[in-house]
Amino acid sequence: MHLVSNIGANDIKQEPIRAGFGRGLLAAGKENEKVVGLCADLTESTRMIEFAEAFPNRYVEIGVAEQNLVTVASGMAAMGKIPFASSYAAFAPRRCWEQIRTTICLNDQPVKLVGSHAGISVGPDGATHQMLEDIALMRALPNMVVVAPGDSVEAEKATHAITNNGKPSYLRLAREKTPVFTTPDTPFELGKAYVLREGTDLAIFGTGAMTYQALVAAQMLERHGISVEVVHVPTIKPLDANTIIASAKKCGRVLTVEEAQVAAGFGSAIAELLSETWAMPVTRMGMQDRFGESGTPQELLAYFGLDAKHIAARASEWISQVPQYHR
Repeated sequence: MHLVSNIGANDIKQEPIRAGFGRGLLAAGKENEKVVGLCADLTESTRMIEFAEAFPNRYVEIGVAEQNLVTVASGMAAMGKIPFASSYAAFAPRRCWEQIRTTICLNDQPVKLVGSHAGISVGPDGATHQMLEDIALMRALPNMVVVAPGDSVEAEKATHAITNNGKPSYLRLAREKTPVFTTPDTPFELGKAYVLREGTDLAIFGTGAMTYQALVAAQMLERHGISVEVVHVPTIKPLDANTIIASAKKCGRVLTVEEAQVAAGFGSAIAELLSETWAMPVTRMGMQDRFGESGTPQELLAYFGLDAKHIAARASEWISQVPQYHR
């Protein structure tokens, strides 16, 4: 697996994941004239600005009207366009979930919804702007594809992939700079999960920027003789059942980590899959039925136990508590 060589180093390159979306959308626009952009007065923040400036005749500024945003996008999809509709995740999908359900998913329209500034790492904006329920909301919708890229490089690839998948799709993006741990040569395909690190004692499944924290946690645990397999799951729906089940079988214990509510979220999706195919002990790390708070991204990840140090501690505890499950 092609990854950068300095994972865990202080000097690892960092870039906002949303920057990769901006590059990816611009490239998609150049390749396909059917691609159009719509935004709710947040073009610079969501990085749709590059597309809007390059293709002003294919960009629509909806204004602060998220329900209208997704409904207009659905209409444009019905007319043969490939619409990308972007806003903060706290506003879309939160404010317009019913319109997403009824106008996009029910009609299976290939609208690409881009929820930027998701998770607690939004930081000082606090609980009102820290969208933690979007994974649960979006994966529950029939026909919806849900993708949470691990870094900006992968976000660029994911943007290109959903452009051409012909399905309603949700792209989940973080706000602040996060480590860039993949490379242009790292594989990405919708519906695929990737074993980034081999291990035998525990399988950690991560999505979005949390996968990087899991990789650093695995390095910490290796120093104590604990072998951790790290599986990156950028496509939350549909899940790559074969890869997930294979790693779970191999390691006999599972830990999931996400920057979202654990209730009905990514970890729940993994637990549901395993309960129906290869039931085994699963523990989920994420937001435990709580709202966020104000702080720097680093402070919040540590406070809510979602940085590498806390993941390593929970993994070690889980291994000591639960025997490996093998049939």
